[in-house]
Amino acid sequence: MPPTNPDGRKQRGILHDIARRVMIERGLEPDLPPAAVIELGSIKGPAGSPRGARDLTSLLWCSIDNDDSRDLDQLSVAERLPGATRVLVAIADVAGTVATGSAIDLHAGKNTTSVYTAGGVFPMLPERLSTDLTSLGFGEDRAAFVIEMVIDAVGLIKSSDVYPARVKNRAKLAYDSVAAWLEGTGPMPSAVAAVPGLGDNIRIQHEVAERLREQRHSRGALFLQTIQTRPVFSGDVLKDLMPDQGNSAKSLIEELMVAANGVTARFLAARGLASIRRVVRVPAKWDRIVELAAEMGSSLPSAPDGKALGRFLADAKKKDPGYFPDLSLCVIKLLGRGEYVVELPGGSAAGHFGLAVADYAHSTAPNRRYPDLLVQRLLKAAIGSLKPPYSGEELSDLAHHCTEQEDAAKKVERQVIKSAGAMLLVGRIGEVFQATVTGASDKGTWIRLYQPPIEGKLVKGFEGRKVGDRLRARLAFADVERGYIDFVAS
Repeated sequence: MPPTNPDGRKQRGILHDIARRVMIERGLEPDLPPAAVIELGSIKGPAGSPRGARDLTSLLWCSIDNDDSRDLDQLSVAERLPGATRVLVAIADVAGTVATGSAIDLHAGKNTTSVYTAGGVFPMLPERLSTDLTSLGFGEDRAAFVIEMVIDAVGLIKSSDVYPARVKNRAKLAYDSVAAWLEGTGPMPSAVAAVPGLGDNIRIQHEVAERLREQRHSRGALFLQTIQTRPVFSGDVLKDLMPDQGNSAKSLIEELMVAANGVTARFLAARGLASIRRVVRVPAKWDRIVELAAEMGSSLPSAPDGKALGRFLADAKKKDPGYFPDLSLCVIKLLGRGEYVVELPGGSAAGHFGLAVADYAHSTAPNRRYPDLLVQRLLKAAIGSLKPPYSGEELSDLAHHCTEQEDAAKKVERQVIKSAGAMLLVGRIGEVFQATVTGASDKGTWIRLYQPPIEGKLVKGFEGRKVGDRLRARLAFADVERGYIDFVAS
């Protein structure tokens, strides 16, 4: 029988209940309100395409996402041109189904994001929408916004456009199998082989993504490698927390989405509309990043410099690839959080320090993120020459709210993964582990184990510890319900 606690709950159920409780504590709604349930029942099918939409269903569209993803927000396809490549990114038309001010919209606007926890997914939109009617599912004709980019041989976007279209997903693909094929360690996925010409098309997308990546790197983009853990269950039994590694297929999608989000931001600005931007400001804790580099035998300038930091990170990865994920996490925490801000017509938002882009609007995941749905409504207004759906003041309030709720969702996700970690470690009290300091402030000192990659609090021996320090730590306490994992320096 799967392990249970005294009231009979199984491990997966325990984590699900913890996630619901913590969501409520953080001001999030884990359940769809009754009014939204009633409203959902009145939606009979997917949205129709707006007038003037292009029929692009014949193109070799495909999705690349996690193996188990059903909330498919984007498709992509590419075409070689003389000296350039045309790339099309299709984004699911969620705004065509979710009306502003509707009960479903109010619920989505409350949470502002899907919450992905070790106890299960709490979707921003009802699953009947996000995994079906507003998802770009395999073989389905769907309404979409297409972001078109012509990218030259060195990775610069020479021209772009945004317009409504009808699209059809020809292959639902998964990151790991596509990456293995692209990297030469696995066969062509059967879903690729089943569509004539799709393999060549994905290779074209991969090539242009590499050029986009190199171009961002030349501007000072930071390529970081963190360890995101995912729970591994056998039935209802939690067996492990496994690192979710990056790969070439994930990089392909990331680069196309970064480029598409930049096009969206500039498209709205060129038409005189305010928009919500995603920014990461120049890091306030740059001095600690400089110290961290010095401790590793490198030097950084006294003023924030993305290119110099990028070179340091590249060198650090070559010297010690095993430690690089921990170094990356330390740098991310020192860079500071991302936030949503409003850029008014003629304004200039802060840009994204880590991505080395000046124009960046989250717009490519409207099934999962509320800011993307807001941007999609702005796009509808821009394309249709309609009155903007929000004033600058309304957008500013929404941007602030989205930042707060995204932070709350991340705290929920972290707390539940800590509960999962405590569930794995509760029987190992007294063991000593290798670890790295990942956070040090007045609130406490935090460390992450090398194996398993679980984070906890250093409650003794933390004096003088700094982010990036390595140490040995003994497990002193683990509490599943509260997600507490305490260590003492050994």
